[in-house]
Amino acid sequence: MATTVRPQAAGAPGRERPGRGRAVPLAAALTGVLAVSVLLAISLGAATVPPGETVRYIWAALTGGSISADEVTSYTIIWQVRTPRVLLAAVVGAGLAAVGAAVQSLVRNPLADPFILGVSSGASVGAAAVVVFGLFTAFGVYALSFAAFLGALAASALVYAAARGPGGTVAPLRLVLTGVAMAFGFQALMSVLVFASADGEAARTVLFWLMGSLGSATWGSLPVAAAAVLLAVVLLHRSARSLDVLALGDETAASMGVAPSRMRRRLFLLTAVVTGALVAVSGAIGFVGLVMPHLVRMLVGAGHARVLLVAPPAGALLLVWVDLVARTLVAPQELPLGVITALIGVPVFVGLMRRRGHVFGGSR
Repeated sequence: MATTVRPQAAGAPGRERPGRGRAVPLAAALTGVLAVSVLLAISLGAATVPPGETVRYIWAALTGGSISADEVTSYTIIWQVRTPRVLLAAVVGAGLAAVGAAVQSLVRNPLADPFILGVSSGASVGAAAVVVFGLFTAFGVYALSFAAFLGALAASALVYAAARGPGGTVAPLRLVLTGVAMAFGFQALMSVLVFASADGEAARTVLFWLMGSLGSATWGSLPVAAAAVLLAVVLLHRSARSLDVLALGDETAASMGVAPSRMRRRLFLLTAVVTGALVAVSGAIGFVGLVMPHLVRMLVGAGHARVLLVAPPAGALLLVWVDLVARTLVAPQELPLGVITALIGVPVFVGLMRRRGHVFGGSR
């Protein structure tokens, strides 16, 4: 009698799927809350504008409507300053959460995040080069973003080339170790650039950028980041089953029709490009890409189809509120976003982990 062996792993057929029917309504609820949060975040700030007036200004901007002369200042704050910034916060949060889930599957490591492969460190070298040497002045206000993106891509290519083994295969452990080692090297190079700079403000600028900031957000910085995140979410969601299978191990993945090396190369290229695009417009914002996939798995289970459905709106919602806190808590100064994500997120995550320790290797 023939016997069918069903794989017993996250998201694979035959396994109990906690939260299976919860993902769609949860994603819809998060999207609704996100829409309200975006409106509130645009309204609130050093100069608060009532939500009703905010909607009227946005509608006037979208439809070519008119405003009175005494409303020009408020209109400019809403449409030219806060709206692109809040939308960019949502885009970056969604992208980091989605890419974080993909990277954890790519390297089969729950401690992985979008920056573990040296992307942010490579971007920091590019940003430091702009601050210290004034490179890419032809790009104007986009010089730092352009240099950071180039640095991120160069670092990704270098990490991938160094991690390749015999036959061009890339083992997950080799990829993680190479990324971590390269990150130390890039950080050292960035430190040398800042240390050698005669400009005392360079270190502060680079440090602030490394901890994340959306202070330079403009309408011009939004389309590329939004397109990259949308493309990544669609492609990752279409590859959800392959991500589930890849998490079972290379041999099992191969036996189930998924070529692990080819899948890993595609994932690496996609996550590197998207992470580079996000770092270029926001700096290196930690915590979101590391922890948000775990929080979502607690709610909807480990299947990537569900995780990639819920994680983007959850990450977007988190970063919209984090950015609001960062620009209002000590106004007119701004706190780095990475500081807020850590101060808010770490206690929440540790508390959830202690309550549901069995998910992370504890006992029920």
